[in-house]
Amino acid sequence: MNSRQDLALLDAHAQSELVRSGAVSREELLEAAIARIEAARPTVNAVPITSYEAALKRAAGQHALAGPLAGAPFLLKDLGAGCAGLESTQGSRLLAGFVPARDSTLVERFKAAGLAILGRSNSAEFGVLPTTEPLHHGPTRNPWDLTRSAGGSSGGAAAAVAAGLVPVAHANDAGGSIRIPASCCGVFGLKPTRARTPLGPDIGDLMNGLASEHVVSRSVRDSAAVLDLISGPAVGDPYPAPPLPAPFADALTAPPRALRVAFTTRPGTEPLDPVCVQAVESAARLCAELGHEVTEDAPGPVMPDVAAAFLDVWAAGVSSALTAQSAVAGRRPDADSVEELTWWLHERGRTLGAAGYLLAIGHLQRTARSVAAFHERYDVLLSAVTSRPAPALGAFAHGTAEQQLDRALGFAHETPFANLTGQPAMSVPLHRDPAGLPVGVQFTGRYGDEHTLLALAAQLERARPWAHRLPPAPAG
Repeated sequence: MNSRQDLALLDAHAQSELVRSGAVSREELLEAAIARIEAARPTVNAVPITSYEAALKRAAGQHALAGPLAGAPFLLKDLGAGCAGLESTQGSRLLAGFVPARDSTLVERFKAAGLAILGRSNSAEFGVLPTTEPLHHGPTRNPWDLTRSAGGSSGGAAAAVAAGLVPVAHANDAGGSIRIPASCCGVFGLKPTRARTPLGPDIGDLMNGLASEHVVSRSVRDSAAVLDLISGPAVGDPYPAPPLPAPFADALTAPPRALRVAFTTRPGTEPLDPVCVQAVESAARLCAELGHEVTEDAPGPVMPDVAAAFLDVWAAGVSSALTAQSAVAGRRPDADSVEELTWWLHERGRTLGAAGYLLAIGHLQRTARSVAAFHERYDVLLSAVTSRPAPALGAFAHGTAEQQLDRALGFAHETPFANLTGQPAMSVPLHRDPAGLPVGVQFTGRYGDEHTLLALAAQLERARPWAHRLPPAPAG
């Protein structure tokens, strides 16, 4: 199984095993991935920044492969994850050409795991929208329908994995940016518990803990393996996630116990599309068939209750990130150097004031307590990831900044809840609309309990597999 198309169907475990067994060399594996990336560049536009020569040189210098994913082709998102020698623009023309001088702790761990970094995937500018259409690099197109969004802000990562360009790719999530593109593109995306993965050494706490780092992947086992390889606090981190009872990979080896699963199709800031309702209800029936106790229920807060406070914290985070990144790069931001919405959020965050920020934090923390109480009764909450399937490209680009944000919050449905509570949550690609467009469903677990989510995801993957599908968009 050495053709580009055959390799595109394999997850990172399987690709790494091919190298260990001698079926392909490291260089052959990477060259096949590079060819797929280049073939998809004119259509999908998932990887605007590449580092092929560095990856091939590193592969040639490795004498042994250690770890379940070593040698597998990999991408860093063009947001965060500083990597020495690799351009990092945060999706913005303001930072074009900026190259970090050192690796972040996360990238050190990716490299130590033997993942082969081939470049950076496309991202919304500073991660501000649930679609990946930055003016600087152009839009990433959904490989299942090139007229549709790949979601965001990790849309380049999800599109690359869905199209088989790489089996797994770095992503991050401060309001749904792992789960939304995973749902739109039909791949698996887990947002870990707050502080499960490191942000240092340059960042201690991002947006009061809203942001988490991880990956999107073709398979559940790849996600669990990466989380085992990158999780754990670094020296000086402001706070750790709860300690692990066992490796995450162990959660996949046996079916989960019978879980108490709540499900909801309630509206968020806008009603759910019937296709998304069908996706949730179908997943609820599947959970019941697998022996879980399924009940229609939901925690009290809804998105309109927390939207203003969430946006205050979000705006403050965007403003601080823009300010800090510009300072490091020696650039001076202004309204002409970033997109309109980014500048609007920067101004809102800059003028919020300390008291307003802390009031927003307090509101979100009270909400988190009420959601935690709900999870005393249920192991898992099943809900929609987005209010509708992947929208057309350009759907968020018109109107005022406030109108763009309103549409973004309406589309994101309930994904921000897991960010403000710190709970783990995942998008599982169990459904498709009548045209074949993927529609994921969201499972949210108790704080610190990724094991239950991963065990459930592995069970669902066995019952209704998804990794065998490739979209019609060119992938080499």
